[in-house]
This record gives sequence, C-alpha cells and structure tokens, in this order.
Amino acid sequence: MAINGAIHNYQRKRTAGEAARVDFVELFFDLVFVFAITQLSHFLLRDLSTQGALESLLMLIAVWWVWNYTAWVTNWLDPTKAPVRGMLFVLMLAGLMLSTSIPEAFEGRGLQFALAYVAMQIGRTLFMMWALSNHNPDNYRNFVRIGLWLALSGVYWIAGGIAAPEDRFALWGIALAIELVSPALGFWTPWHGASSTADWDVDGGHMAERSALFIIIALGESILVSGATFAELEWNWINVAAFLTTFFASVAMWLIYFNVGQEVAHHKIAEAADRGRIARVAYTYIPVMLVAGIIVVAVSDELVLAHPLGHAEAAVIWTSVGGSALYLVGNLLFKRYVTGRTPLSHLIGLVILAAMVPFASHMSPLLLGAATTAVMVLVTVLELRGQPGRHSTT
Repeated sequence: MAINGAIHNYQRKRTAGEAARVDFVELFFDLVFVFAITQLSHFLLRDLSTQGALESLLMLIAVWWVWNYTAWVTNWLDPTKAPVRGMLFVLMLAGLMLSTSIPEAFEGRGLQFALAYVAMQIGRTLFMMWALSNHNPDNYRNFVRIGLWLALSGVYWIAGGIAAPEDRFALWGIALAIELVSPALGFWTPWHGASSTADWDVDGGHMAERSALFIIIALGESILVSGATFAELEWNWINVAAFLTTFFASVAMWLIYFNVGQEVAHHKIAEAADRGRIARVAYTYIPVMLVAGIIVVAVSDELVLAHPLGHAEAAVIWTSVGGSALYLVGNLLFKRYVTGRTPLSHLIGLVILAAMVPFASHMSPLLLGAATTAVMVLVTVLELRGQPGRHSTT
C-alpha cells in the first residue's frame, strides 16, 4: 500500500455495451438498510404527529443519502476486490450503529446517530481518495471536493448530536441541506472549482439496478409489516380482507415502478451521453420520495390491520391517502424526468385520492385502505394498457 494512494487499481473494469453486475457483497451490504427501513417505519408509527413525521423524514433522507453515496462508490470501484469489500464491511458495522440509534436519535442517542453517519460519509470518501489518487485524477479531485462538503456538514451533524434534543432538528436540518445542495452545485469549492456531471462516468445499468434494489428493500418492509401484524391477529373475514388489501397495495406499488418506469429509465441512462446528469436526479434525489411513500403506506397498513373497523382517524387518513399520493408523485417525477412525458394514469390517481379526502373520515380504515389500494391498481392497469398513461404528455 502506498502512503499517498493505492498501488493497485481497484476500479471496475467496464466492457462496452455491458452493465456491471451487482455483486453479492453489495446485496449483503443492503441488508443493513432493511433494518434501517424497519426502524424508520416503527419510529413514525410511534409518533404520527407533525414533528414525528418531520423527524422521520430527516432520518430517512440521511439513511438514503448514506446508502446512495455507497452505491455511487461501488459503481466505480470493484466490490470483488478485498480492500473494497473490507470498506463495505466497515460501513455495514457503522450502518448497524446508525440503525440501532434511530428510535432514540432525537432523545438520548443523538450523538451515536451523528457519529455513525459522519464516520460512514467521511470514511468512505477518504477510502475513495486513497483508491483513486494514483489511478483516476479527475474523480480523485471530485472526491476531494465531496470530502470538503462532508466535513462542513459533519460539524453540524456532531453539533446536533451534542445539542439539546429541542435544538437537534434544526442543526441536523442544516447539515442535511448542505449535503443535498452540494451535488447540484457540482461540489464547488473555492480551491478546486466544480465538477461536471459529464465527469461522473457512471455505469448507467448498474446505477439503475442498485436504485431498484433499494425500492425492493422498502417494499419488502411493507410486506414484513403486514405479515408480522397479520400473524398475531385472529383469522376472521375482516382481518383477512384487511391483509389482502395491504398485500395488493404492495403488488400495485411494485408494478407502478418496475413494469414501466424502471425499465424505461434503465435504457435511458444506459444510452445517455451524460449519464451522470440523469443519475444525479433520477437515482439520487427522486427515489427518496418513492421510499418515503412506501414507508408511510406501510405504517398505514399496520394501522388498518390493527383496527380495521370504526371511523378512520386522521393518522389513518394521512398515512393511507398521503402515502399513496407521495408514492405516485415520486413515480410521476421519475418518469417525467427520464421520458419527458407526464403519465396521465398517475394524474388520474392523484385526482381520485384528493377527491377521497373529504369523505375519508366517514369511512372505516378497512374501506379507506381498500379504496386507496383500488386507486393504485387502477393506475397500474391504465399504465400497463398504455391507455392513456404511457404515451400522454402535458
């Protein structure tokens, strides 16, 4: 090992016209985030207030951001190489520390959350600088810029972890804002300038697949929540109907993303001249809306299964209708960005969901859940038939 950089080149060897294969160690790394998503859904379920929703959103974006940065790294580095695998294992350990602190991140474990997060972000960046310095000067300079931005945000993450719980959200919000705006600015710094998305030589097929796998992680959480809750219930027609409602909602959500959007986006980024530009928006910023929608719907599923009868309370309404709407909006933006077309099927679904809101409080949780599931199925059918969703524009 060289003092200033790696002697061996640990970058992926790319073959023209072929997407890099997602390695098993990448899937192993993702297991940590199955746990993280579970922790987030339980955190939101425990506190369905506006404050609880905002805190859940902040931690979700942080979890997505730390995973997404790692996905970019393994897009460039070969995870079959021992040092890269070692880096992923260390990140997994830190990710478990991050995930275990989520339930009390805004209470007694704020510093643990912050330290784990900063260690993952800074540590991964330093590893990339070491791995690239002798082999890819342009990308090495890009990670120098990234490291400077992450060092700045890290100050606010640590300060928030040390601060009183009532001040934590504001400090962490600043930290997250710094990290969210930096890619849009090309990680500009006074000393090194800014990078261009054209410099981000990503493997489009690999990036699309990695993002899709995270969506599957989130959908898997909704299945786990439904299954675990239903397993503890008495088997009667009401509970079975509620369980089927949650199951078909998950299936419809899978179809909305994977049967049309993901396939189109996969080909779009693979054939694009500036793959970094597409990856920055379609696979960095937008997916967090999809994951947020899935988590909120998963919380709604648990509420519906727990109390299917009676009048739907506000928490059931905003998680069921709001979560479905958030997921559709995320898909709409994703497909609009990669195809240039706005799917009319999604607009129809959003209009129907909005029209349900005035009547939702007069519906039972089971009926409301069934209605939102029916909307998602309708969107799926319209889009799969291509009438009019797949080819319409606005």
